[in-house]
Amino acid sequence: LRCSCGVWGGLVQPGGSLRLSCTVYGFTLENHNIGWFRQAPGKEREGVSCSGRYDGGTYYEDSVEGRFTISRDNAKNTVYLQMDHLNAEDTAVYYCATDDALPLAVSTFCLNPHLLPHWGGGTLVTVSS
Repeated sequence: LRCSCGVWGGLVQPGGSLRLSCTVYGFTLENHNIGWFRQAPGKEREGVSCSGRYDGGTYYEDSVEGRFTISRDNAKNTVYLQMDHLNAEDTAVYYCATDDALPLAVSTFCLNPHLLPHWGGGTLVTVSS
C-alpha cells in the first residue's frame, strides 16, 4: 500500500492556482479516508483538506476554506486538491495520507495526522512573487 503524490507542485505567484494529485495503490480508495496535509518550515504538520470514506463528507482547515477544493476519483484511486487564490502562507510541503479503512469521521481523520500510517512523498509548493 503506498501513496504517490503527483509532482505537480512548484512555484506559484500569489493569487495563482495549482492542482495536486495523489494516486494510491494496493487498496480500494472508496473504503478509506484520504486527505492533504502540509508542513511549513518550523511548523507542525497540519490537515489541509480531507475527504471521508463512502462519501463521508469533506473537511477544510479554516484558512483554506473557500479557496481549496478536494475531490476524489475512486475509479482512478486518485485524490486531487485544487488550490486557488494562493498566498504566501500556503507555502509548505504538501503530502497526501490515508488510513487503514478506519471508521473515523473525516474531521477526526484530518485533525490527527500523527495517527495516519500511509503517506505519500511530499511535494513543495512555494507561493512567491
